Amino acid sequence: MLTLRYPLVLASGSPRRKQLMTDAGFSFTIETRPTDELFPQTMPANEVAEYLARQKAEQFLPDFGNRIILCADTVVILEDQILNKPQDEADARRMLQALSGRTHRVRTGVAILSPDSTGEPQLYSFTDETSVQFASLTDEEITYYIRECKPFDKAGSYGAQDFIGLVGIERLEGSFYTVMGLPTHRVYQALKQYSTLVN
Repeated sequence: MLTLRYPLVLASGSPRRKQLMTDAGFSFTIETRPTDELFPQTMPANEVAEYLARQKAEQFLPDFGNRIILCADTVVILEDQILNKPQDEADARRMLQALSGRTHRVRTGVAILSPDSTGEPQLYSFTDETSVQFASLTDEEITYYIRECKPFDKAGSYGAQDFIGLVGIERLEGSFYTVMGLPTHRVYQALKQYSTLVN
């Protein structure tokens, strides 16, 4: 377990990220700031997750203080097209039908705002990617999933830890936790530089 020199803030309302950080042994508070999750339409899909994570972190610059702010954003990419959070049930169904029987990429961008040696804010960011192979999904499975799990807050209309992930994910190349929304192995390594003690 890391003991950090500064208070850690998880700037996310995601219950999944909260659980992952708790399970990884971190002590933290949660604070979110309104952020327009918009990006330039000409931006390559591979750059979007990290760009959005940095945008979230920059919302904390005006009243930064001596804290560590951890932000993240996850995108699902199918053939270089980003599948955002679904707008409604029909949109969720469309995305899941598109993912069925195919391989897609999940990229989670992470931004860490922290004090430098003089106490001024510095922003560090990175992206982690996992390739996900889905089995073919039946219309009944998709209907059941949307009805029971209501994946309207999830990029690509699914959660790897939910029913559709349990029965549909055939193979992963990369971290499962990146698909869940936070590459905890890389976050842990990034935060080590701020630790005073490792128990």
